Amino acid sequence: MRLQVPIFACSLVLFLLCCSARSGKAADKNQMMADSPSPVSVTSVLVSGPEHEYTFSVTIKSTDTGCEQYADWWEVLDTEGNLIYRRVLAHSHVNEQPFTRSGGKVAISGDRQVYVRGHMNNSGYGSAVIKGSVNTGFSPDSLDISFAGDLEHSEPLPEDCAF
Repeated sequence: MRLQVPIFACSLVLFLLCCSARSGKAADKNQMMADSPSPVSVTSVLVSGPEHEYTFSVTIKSTDTGCEQYADWWEVLDTEGNLIYRRVLAHSHVNEQPFTRSGGKVAISGDRQVYVRGHMNNSGYGSAVIKGSVNTGFSPDSLDISFAGDLEHSEPLPEDCAF
């Protein structure tokens, strides 16, 4: 009988170690997937100008390869998913990464929380976004790529890719 208790205890310990090791590997894999680079990421936002007429200077990092794959716009949307402003990009930026483009007049109050996100012509929205307000500042965030996905078909849309 004495022999059965240590064997059972050892078996239980081994079982728990194996299960926790598997869980750790799954968590690591999920974390790696979450950390994988988005094809388009907004890396910084600078804002200037008067309230309700802000100019946004947005820095984008994207996996542009030419007109077949490029960041075709960045946009400002509120936390409910309403489009406030979109800056269409007319060409790819293969040899200019990351790149910054300005746009405005963005008609928001200084305290309104917004997201700034990028879009790729062939794969949709990126998950690496910037969130914040003019008054409190902006910081990196992530957003599900399906959030307000219907905006993909809202004007203005790119007409063509120059190069």
